[in-house]
Amino acid sequence: MEVKEVKKYAADISSIKEAHKRINSYIHKTPVLSSESLNAISGRSLFFKCECFQKGGAFKFRGACNAVLSLDDDQAAKGVVTHSSGNHAAALSLAARLRGIPAYIAVPKNAPKCKVENVMRYGGQVIWSEVTMQSRESVASKVLQETGAVLLHPYNDGRIISGQGTISLELLEQVPQLDCIIVPISGGGLISGVALAAKSINPAIRILAAEPVGANDAAQSKAAGRIITLPETSTVADGLRAFLGDLTWPVVRDFVDDVITVEDKQIIEAMRLCYEILKVAIEPSGAIGLAAVLSNSFRNNPTWQDCKNVGIILSGGNVDLGVLWDSFRK
Repeated sequence: MEVKEVKKYAADISSIKEAHKRINSYIHKTPVLSSESLNAISGRSLFFKCECFQKGGAFKFRGACNAVLSLDDDQAAKGVVTHSSGNHAAALSLAARLRGIPAYIAVPKNAPKCKVENVMRYGGQVIWSEVTMQSRESVASKVLQETGAVLLHPYNDGRIISGQGTISLELLEQVPQLDCIIVPISGGGLISGVALAAKSINPAIRILAAEPVGANDAAQSKAAGRIITLPETSTVADGLRAFLGDLTWPVVRDFVDDVITVEDKQIIEAMRLCYEILKVAIEPSGAIGLAAVLSNSFRNNPTWQDCKNVGIILSGGNVDLGVLWDSFRK
């Protein structure tokens, strides 16, 4: 008798619920905001999950906290290492500090100043690298060899994905009537966790990814049916420049209903609306979900007409104000 192999993913609803138990006393249960003005502009009921108010200023603390607290004492003693241009680096530094272990962070020279300052504020040890992924990875592996620390990848790790999935547990408890969630996509850790949890709770819910045109590898990957990486990316959304990993891609392939791509000018306009109407300070990557909802490709697509109650994840709020003002003036 032929036994069908059950598809396995890096995380599932039980690993996500376990993560929630593990991290619940450390994380903020972030609020959900709504605005009649933005509902009128978009023609739908929008519910903003404010991960910009999470510890460390972004959703990344959930995954980092789960990963660090999952380590046994012998593993943890030597510390943790990662390479990151931003929010994961700060989140891991904070999670490591809470556990009393060192965090070594390979940071590219072009990382936003405010994000590097967050790493230092939370006690992470910054080791500079060149901007290429090869340089980031080689610096991280050198630190690994020297320290024996545990490498915690920013997104391609089941513990990280499970931690990010706790957002859905909260959001669908806060707003049970959601029929769609729009999630920024980069390496896919956030959307993988959100999709696995949300579709387990409500199989009919739609999960849409929002991606910059200048870093549209996920849209290309979905179209091609395999991971596509780009020779370079160009977007104001500094948190959305990574490529899918071998653990996140199967979830994106099987659980994400579509990828909506938006131009940088749409992202900046959505940021402006978040500041002016919602009164929430977010970074460009955090604004892309609103940009997607307001885009013609979403509004004019009959497939999404029945998405009346839309959850939007405001993924982070770590923005260099100087860069922000310049982007508004362009």
